[in-house]
Parts: sequence; structure tokens; C-alpha cells
Amino acid sequence: MSVEHVEEAAGTGAQESAAAAVTTEAVRYYSVAPGVRLNVRSGPGTGYALVRVLAEGAKVHIYCQTPGTTVTGPYGTSNIWDNISNGEYVSDAYVHTGADGYVASRCIL
Repeated sequence: MSVEHVEEAAGTGAQESAAAAVTTEAVRYYSVAPGVRLNVRSGPGTGYALVRVLAEGAKVHIYCQTPGTTVTGPYGTSNIWDNISNGEYVSDAYVHTGADGYVASRCIL
């Protein structure tokens, strides 16, 4: 076995370890307020089109957050909107994030 071969094998193992770390990274889901069927909008505000309605007990993954229309809900008053999928936003006032501010990076609109 040559030294070059050993170095190549070591490099591959490190890449596999890094890939495994990325794929095992926990995805965080946040609960929608109890008893709420939450409107999902096409943009960060109540003036945007209704895309769908989340069922009671839904949990959402927040990809990014952006400011928009101010809404009052079970978790306070907020102008933060959570991007839960491509072109889908919900008011953070209805999502239990455990914080009053941003919990994810800002969306690039």
C-alpha cells in the first residue's frame, strides 16, 4: 500500500464523516397553537393569498423568517412570518417557538 493510497482513504473517511454529521443534524419542528387551524399565506402578510390551512395540532419546520403584517395571536403580537415551505408563510404569533424574536435566519426575498 502506498502512502498516497492511505492519504486518499483517510480523506474519503473524513468526507463520509462530514456527510453523516450533516444528514444526522436534527430538524426542529414547532407546534402551532392548540385548537388553531392556521392559515398559510403565499407571502409574509394577511394580504397575501391563502394557500392552505394547517390542521389543529400541526407542527412546522421554519426554514427562515421575515418581517410582514403585524398579527396578534396566542403567542403575542408579532410582525415575524415563518417560511414553512416554498412560497408558504404563517404568522409567528401562532407558532410556539419559545422566543419573542427570530429563531431562524432571515429569508432572502
